[in-house]
Amino acid sequence: MDPEVLNYQLTDEERETFDRNGYLIVPDAIPMDMVANLNAAVDRLEAERRAEQGLAPHTAIQCLDFIGRDDAFLELLDWPKTFAKVWGILGWHIKLYHSHMIMTPPIPVEERGDLKRLGWHQDSGRLNLDLESTPRPRISLKVAFFLTDTTEPNRGNFHVVPGSHLRNTIDLPDDGVSEPEGATPVRVPAGTAVLFDRRIWHAGGRNTSDSTRKVLFYGYSYRWLQPRDDMTVAHYMERSDPIRRQLLGASSGGMGYTSPGEDDVPLKGWIRDHLGEQALVP
Repeated sequence: MDPEVLNYQLTDEERETFDRNGYLIVPDAIPMDMVANLNAAVDRLEAERRAEQGLAPHTAIQCLDFIGRDDAFLELLDWPKTFAKVWGILGWHIKLYHSHMIMTPPIPVEERGDLKRLGWHQDSGRLNLDLESTPRPRISLKVAFFLTDTTEPNRGNFHVVPGSHLRNTIDLPDDGVSEPEGATPVRVPAGTAVLFDRRIWHAGGRNTSDSTRKVLFYGYSYRWLQPRDDMTVAHYMERSDPIRRQLLGASSGGMGYTSPGEDDVPLKGWIRDHLGEQALVP
């Protein structure tokens, strides 16, 4: 793994911000030349998806398991400016369990008067029904890499209710249109990363601009959690280093996910070798 990752470890201030608000903004996470390369890869996927499904230009595109569709996406898996913050929050027993590309084109002009509330939700599906604690455990987080500018509102902005990761429910106004109290659009430029707790109540916003919003979501979880999508990444394994193989789901067997040996979790040894035993506890 690139030792540059050590320059971007989670700070005490960042941890406090993430624990309090449920999300953390990482400015200038990826350089503009990389943003351009990723946009090109995303555009290829968009063209394929629209052709395969006969989708209209203004239809939003959601692509699960995009990680295996282009080598450009693999580079963000352990990207120095974000990955140390991921392990700083979750610890070393982690993997990528989910990748989700979302493209939100502008709403057609004739449909912009049809107002309705955004789709507020917590991530992880059945976890939010099967687990009984209040608040429910974190278990996973996502890193969202923004490939287009969302510094202005109404560009399909990612919306959050800060601090709502500590509540199992939120109150939604009865009118079916108004947003919950505290709803906040996250306004960031292209190249920004946003880490967020899976439990935070969040939603994608309306896009009434003249450009498509493009975001790549990388979901990291503990290794014992089942993948959220197909994870077609076998073609990456032989050319990946041990830590990337861990993140892509490699294990010595079933027991290796719940009672891992050192070979199952090379990230643990890497952190210990570079930062000492004390760094193994998030």
